[in-house]
Amino acid sequence: MSVSTETSTFLQPWAKTSLVEVTNTLPYKPPCRVFFKNEYEQPSGSFKLRGIGNLVGKSVEEARRQGKDNIQVLASSGGNAGLAAAYASRFYGVPCTVVLPRISKPEVLAKLQEYNAETVVYGKNINEADYYLKNTVMEVYKEKHIIYCHPFDNPLIWEGHSSIIDEISNQLSGSELQKMKSVVCSVGGGGLYNGIVDGLKKNKIDKATSMLLIETNQAPTMTESVNAGQVITLKSVSSLATSLACSYLSPKSLENYVDPNGYKSYIETIDDLETIKALIQFYTQTGIVVEPACGAALSVVYNQIQLLEKNFPLKEDDIIVVVVCGGSCTSIEGLQDFKTLVRRQTQKL
Repeated sequence: MSVSTETSTFLQPWAKTSLVEVTNTLPYKPPCRVFFKNEYEQPSGSFKLRGIGNLVGKSVEEARRQGKDNIQVLASSGGNAGLAAAYASRFYGVPCTVVLPRISKPEVLAKLQEYNAETVVYGKNINEADYYLKNTVMEVYKEKHIIYCHPFDNPLIWEGHSSIIDEISNQLSGSELQKMKSVVCSVGGGGLYNGIVDGLKKNKIDKATSMLLIETNQAPTMTESVNAGQVITLKSVSSLATSLACSYLSPKSLENYVDPNGYKSYIETIDDLETIKALIQFYTQTGIVVEPACGAALSVVYNQIQLLEKNFPLKEDDIIVVVVCGGSCTSIEGLQDFKTLVRRQTQKL
């Protein structure tokens, strides 16, 4: 389906999130000014609502423009992408079915149902759930106008994520924007990264601004693709940062990374344990629970600050923006389990 890009009447389901300077509240003195872009403030709990909300909204708008009312949203996700699809579908008044694997957490299933989504539990991982959606569930809805929500690989998703930079461009003063040296984010399949690159281009941000991408050693999807010079599919991905555990990378992400005329990007991998430590430190400081995937980005100002110094020559008045992507797949109980894990690992050293 060809989707219109006109946005004059488009009502977005996502919220404008805060941009807060945290330079003087961090446990270690950073080499520059640090701001948090707080995507945990989104109604569905994560940045995913921007991209998937844009995909659902623009697709629903186009379908209704064409006189199609029998709309059905389908998504396969045991986490934030499914929650975003369900929330956006409720926002636009269309039905949604989410297929999620058996390993999905009960609180995610409960929240999906709270958003009025129909849920189907199938398979031992997201790939099996997605296969079942495409080969069985879609057949059930073959008489409907289906909107399929991929978790990260769709230009409309990237367009939605680019709104993060739209907001940052307005939240920083002109002189501050000129001093923004890098945007830091975690990376899994690459949807957020693609959106940020698009946002930097759209807002004509100075090419001196770069990106620092963080993934885990246990899910090095982008690192392996960059090293191979082509998109590869990992045979197995096992990371505590489950939202980053994508077996393949969006081809557009590799294209953005190697573009000689684009924004410079740097990729770093850290251990799962460092992401856990960062989210615990963030919770201790703010009382807010986020996922290990979010802890990956937070780690660069909590326990991996050397990665900033390694990749950027920074001055005290330079600015780094960390996208605190949020996530609804960690509970207070899960946080306590993570604390126990860190304590046991520390005792082994």
